[in-house]
Amino acid sequence: INENHMHVRAKMGPGGDAALVWYIKFTTDPEGGSGSTGGGEELETIYNNLIWDEEFDQGAEPDPTSWNYEIGNGDNGWGNGEEQYYTDEYATVENGILTIDLIKENTNGFDYSSSRITTQNKFEFTYGRVEVRAKLPEGGGVWPAIWMLGAADIPWPDRGEIDIMEFNGNEPTVVSSALHFPGNSAGNAISEQTIIDNPSGEFHDYTLEWREDVILFAVDGNVYHEFQNTAKCYASRIRESVSIKTI
Repeated sequence: INENHMHVRAKMGPGGDAALVWYIKFTTDPEGGSGSTGGGEELETIYNNLIWDEEFDQGAEPDPTSWNYEIGNGDNGWGNGEEQYYTDEYATVENGILTIDLIKENTNGFDYSSSRITTQNKFEFTYGRVEVRAKLPEGGGVWPAIWMLGAADIPWPDRGEIDIMEFNGNEPTVVSSALHFPGNSAGNAISEQTIIDNPSGEFHDYTLEWREDVILFAVDGNVYHEFQNTAKCYASRIRESVSIKTI
């Protein structure tokens, strides 16, 4: 809710279809609004000097000088109970687009396989703006994410985590962002969400602006999540590398 938008979300109660969700948007805008419906102010960035980019316009797979594959299912499905086994086969590059596929097949004892890529040990930064243009998968059970993990080799959540975008396929018009650090992690993370039009049918811009004093999250240039990054907050001290995955 803000000065000109209010979004109401209602889920089916006990005994009904738990996957059924209604969304109602109330607005003072006579046109009803369009595009990303977060309703926030336009992001005014303070970072305009490009230091790293990836346009996925070379080769048929992610550039190995920038990206790593993570293979396997990790510990307890990478801590998320994920049901797929990650390989290096399902991240492909064509016509300036990175496509990560989720395949239903038996792979090393798992019923699904996909790919998971990171910039760990290849690109790290503290403070700046990250912008990713993405079209998300659809369907119940998918949970793609674009996120950053602290570069320090210490246990989570002490190393910190900034989730630029997460998407639950069971809620097909909602995307979220989150921060995980000591005292606020997992189910107690600092999280916000926004309603977005057709995230699985159209490309949208997902942005993180990480400043020394504030962290801003935006969709299509509209800020919907703001976090005051004080000197006492772990996010003011970590260095991050970028990860992309699909579930």
